[in-house]
Amino acid sequence: MKKFFAMLLAAAMMLAMLTACSSGNNTTANNTEDTTGNSTGTNDTAGEDAASGDTSAYGDFAGSLIEEGKLIMVTNASFPPYEMTDDDNNIIGIDPEIAQAIADKLGLELQIDNIDFDAALIAVQENRADVMLAGLTYNEDRDLVMDFTDSYATGVQVIIVREGDTTIAGTNDDLQLVDAEGNVLEDIQIGVQRGTTGENYCQGAHGVDHVTSLDNGSLAVQALLNGQVDCVVIDNGPAQSYVEATPGLEILEGAYVVEDYCAAVDQGNEALLTAVNTALNELIDDGTVQAIMDKYISAE
Repeated sequence: MKKFFAMLLAAAMMLAMLTACSSGNNTTANNTEDTTGNSTGTNDTAGEDAASGDTSAYGDFAGSLIEEGKLIMVTNASFPPYEMTDDDNNIIGIDPEIAQAIADKLGLELQIDNIDFDAALIAVQENRADVMLAGLTYNEDRDLVMDFTDSYATGVQVIIVREGDTTIAGTNDDLQLVDAEGNVLEDIQIGVQRGTTGENYCQGAHGVDHVTSLDNGSLAVQALLNGQVDCVVIDNGPAQSYVEATPGLEILEGAYVVEDYCAAVDQGNEALLTAVNTALNELIDDGTVQAIMDKYISAE
């Protein structure tokens, strides 16, 4: 009889231990940290899979990465508010936050390399980076050497001039320099960021001799302030930031060009393109991308 009670006691103790173990591990985490720093509830099963290490919802992309477990992004962090550096030289902005959200969905560590815009384009094509997010516009020439995701933002190219400078007239491809009598001069100089579609548009409309290409937008704006160029053609987002931070500049009314921003991978890397594009569209659909945009760009 004593042996029988001993067996019952042992069984009861074993059951208690099993119950205690299971109660600490049966909670499903339904809260994820979004890129704005706020904890938000979600029913996104793909996101739950990524959190648990299962990213099969995004296809078999592991072999398409340069480095296992890591998403290497290139950008040019002088294009506020899409990418810039803070006082501690951290890379911040719309594109880094979108890239982080994509990496989180794919269960990857994000590495951001800040290099010249031209160099960033080449880095993706030479497999020294997985993806480029840099206020990057789709165009047919780039499509020959890169594969693009769906668009996540609309970019508007605008024209910055010196405040009160009445010698600049026209918008779009009709930029003109006029004298006090209204006579059109032929030696207008337009500042642009090297490697951008703004450079392509201006060179095509006005000729290479009338376009001064600088390594980044801030240098183009500085050239305008110094009188080295007569205007700067650049995206509206950074244009607003530059004008707000620099007394004596203004933006002409109207758009020079309207274009779509996308992420891009090396041409033919279909597995990675599918994974990134799927994650990006989920972030668009659930409002994450819009929340990031709203964080950096005022609705006013």
